[in-house]
Amino acid sequence: MSRVSGQALTAGETWKPADPPGGLAAEESKRRGLRRMKLVALSFLLGALVIFLLTSWAQAAGWPGWVGYVRAAAEAGMVGALADWFAVTALFRHPLRLPIPHTAIIPNKKDALGGSLGDFVGKNFLSEQVVREKLRRMEISRRLGGWLAQPANAERVTAELATVVRGAVTVLRDEDVQAVMEQAVVRRIIDRPWGPPLGKLLGQVFDDGAHHKLVDLVCDRAYEWVRDNHETVLRVVSDRAPTWSPKFVDAMLADKVYGEVLAFSWAVKTDVNHPMRIALDKFLAEFAQDLQRDQETMARAEQVKQQVIEHPEVQRLIGSAWSTAKDLLLTAAEDPSSELRTRVREGLRGLGAKLGSEDALGSKTDRWVEDAAAHVVLNYSTEITTIISDTVERWDAAETSRKIELQVGRDLQFIRINGTVVGALAGLAIHTVAHAFF
Repeated sequence: MSRVSGQALTAGETWKPADPPGGLAAEESKRRGLRRMKLVALSFLLGALVIFLLTSWAQAAGWPGWVGYVRAAAEAGMVGALADWFAVTALFRHPLRLPIPHTAIIPNKKDALGGSLGDFVGKNFLSEQVVREKLRRMEISRRLGGWLAQPANAERVTAELATVVRGAVTVLRDEDVQAVMEQAVVRRIIDRPWGPPLGKLLGQVFDDGAHHKLVDLVCDRAYEWVRDNHETVLRVVSDRAPTWSPKFVDAMLADKVYGEVLAFSWAVKTDVNHPMRIALDKFLAEFAQDLQRDQETMARAEQVKQQVIEHPEVQRLIGSAWSTAKDLLLTAAEDPSSELRTRVREGLRGLGAKLGSEDALGSKTDRWVEDAAAHVVLNYSTEITTIISDTVERWDAAETSRKIELQVGRDLQFIRINGTVVGALAGLAIHTVAHAFF
């Protein structure tokens, strides 16, 4: 099923060519012009007929010999006018509605004309050489660069891109996109082992010493906790003491333990080369290696991964990922001052400036455009020209003929006028030669 002007065409129906630019008013103006020129051409024929009748009467009445010359010119003019009327009319319909062979050429040969037009366009306009030469002369990169460099044009392109993004995001069904994300992204992340890549990443972090700030933070917080929780440390030590131990002994021991713990935490906090720190660095380095090579550690990493993925909050986050991204994208696309549109706009202006100033980039862009157009022409020219032949084939024959006559019929009436004049001159010349030599 095909569509024209928003209406479906069923089998057996034909398209009607679209109205000319300007709508009904323009079509009516052309129709009046065509009728006027037909009347002018007809007046030439009627004028020749009147002159022929008058000169025939004058010649029969014994008028001088020059009347015969005028009569011959008028007679030939009528013949020329009638012949050209027949020729012009035969293009669009049967003259006098008589089914004379080889008349009504456009209605009868519409499909062949459409095919010939498509072949003509394909051979003369859609050849690779023609397309490349035309694009090369256009200097697309320079023109595009100058156009994009203007802020108003960059904003216009950005707005159009935002419209496209909004349309695409709106058309897509959330469940379909979510399914694709889960299968193409989430599943791929889950199916891959996390241990080796995580160990490699941690190894690079530890080798660069980027973790030292985190260690410093932990040491600082540990020292601060010990310093601010004297009573807690004393209570823990006292609770662990034997029941038979005197209370003052427990208090002295707890205070001693607290002092040692505080001193130890202060040493770890202030000494970057403290054995505790060195031991921690060694432990982290070994842990990173185990994540990459030790099967038991990698298996435990996989267990942790599964626990994280199966956590309800993580599942909820995965399920709402597209909805969140969609809302952010729509909001950014609709807001002219959003960071997304600002960056796209500035990026387009920057691209325009580079296309206009960097010859290498401009030449490369021109070659890309030429190659892309040549690829389309070489591989799809037949499909493109088929649009012409298929469209003409589906047109209604009578309506097509009427539309074409409306577009070119006014100029064709000059053929009838010229036929009358040229025929009269030819008849006068023949008559003169015949009387001069015979």
